[in-house]
Amino acid sequence: MHSEYYKLVRPLATGLAFSLILMIGLGITQCTSGHVASVKVVSDSTGHKLTVDGADYFVKGMNWDYYPIGTNYSFILWEQPDAFILKVLDQEMSSMQAMGVNAIRQYVGVPPRWVKHIYETYGIFTILNHPFARYGMEIDGKWVANVDYGDETTREHVLANVISMVEQFRYVPGVLMWLLGNENNYGLIWESAATMDMPEAQAKDYQKARDLYSLFNEAIRIIHIRDNHRPVAIANGDAQFIDLIAQEIENLDIFGTNSYRGASFENLFEVVREKLGVPLLFTEFGADAYHATEMREDQSSQARYLLDNWGEIYKNAKGHGVSGNSIGGCTFQFSDGWWKSGPDDNLDIHDPHASWANGGYLEDFVHGENNMNEEWFGVCGKEASETEYRYNLLPRKAYYVLQQVHELNPLSAEITLENIETYFAQIRHSLIDTMSAVSEDTPGMSAP
Repeated sequence: MHSEYYKLVRPLATGLAFSLILMIGLGITQCTSGHVASVKVVSDSTGHKLTVDGADYFVKGMNWDYYPIGTNYSFILWEQPDAFILKVLDQEMSSMQAMGVNAIRQYVGVPPRWVKHIYETYGIFTILNHPFARYGMEIDGKWVANVDYGDETTREHVLANVISMVEQFRYVPGVLMWLLGNENNYGLIWESAATMDMPEAQAKDYQKARDLYSLFNEAIRIIHIRDNHRPVAIANGDAQFIDLIAQEIENLDIFGTNSYRGASFENLFEVVREKLGVPLLFTEFGADAYHATEMREDQSSQARYLLDNWGEIYKNAKGHGVSGNSIGGCTFQFSDGWWKSGPDDNLDIHDPHASWANGGYLEDFVHGENNMNEEWFGVCGKEASETEYRYNLLPRKAYYVLQQVHELNPLSAEITLENIETYFAQIRHSLIDTMSAVSEDTPGMSAP
């Protein structure tokens, strides 16, 4: 989920800062014709919601990328011929459109014209994610893998990169919101970009965190000046440092979180409501489809976890008398990442080895052993295609569960908390408890 993205985004951060400042000073922006929607956070005593051009909008999102079997982070879809990109997008976006996805989370690096194409062709918005130097950046000609957010030169470079993103995309149709970072708080503690067990902060980490969140605050202030028709969110690692966030970020529109707690998010909705008082968006959450102790694919447990997670996301939406601060989420992820366990090795092998431990996923958790399988988080599996750099999608149970979940609108005036609970119970019965397992040889969505 988090591992090795730094190698993907490194070229985007190289040598940009001062040239971008010059470009911005000259007023060079990229305009793209078409309607740019007005996205707002609307709040009252019953909670928070998003609106798009005045209409209620609940994020039914997906973390999406495209890495063919046999490739890794170095493969960049947007460098391929247009005809190839169009075929890929038609397969991937049509499949998500069919399951009711209305937004995808993408990192900077996608050209504006493809964001526009995805929106205008498939009705899918992009949550545009700037990594905020999470995986390093070039500073004064030198690559810095773990940046110091308290260093003034570093802060200038990060802000210049953020300004570049806004100037490039603010007139582009299909951008739903600006998203800053990806678990940057964990990056203050972890020694590498690879996913490890969830870290606990020590006293020495708090000044680093204060520097990070004060820089987020400055970036959000700048974005608000340059673009007043989209909200700004951060993608925090769970609720870590939330008291510092409340102290340092005075202008946050949306608290985004990558949260992997198992079947329940527990008190996360209440904590965000009490500490921050802003909407809550789950920028990542999910479950793998592999049983680490029995060494087999496990589609049913993945589907159950996602159903339980989305049930809480819906019940905490505005107007249902619970926390009222949930505006949706982005499931992690659309298709398996075959390169995640060893990004430079065995790229043609779907690795079954777990790389980190999480006690929230009980089916295969054993104390002292890993149970989370990085290469198996997709709601779709992958099958090799005869076409180079293509693959067939193999929808898992989770795909069909989410298809049903996305059909319900928790912001609809006639939907009550009881309606939501009943609806989710029906999905569990029809698509998990009684649905026969989808085998690995189930026909998939072919790559033409």
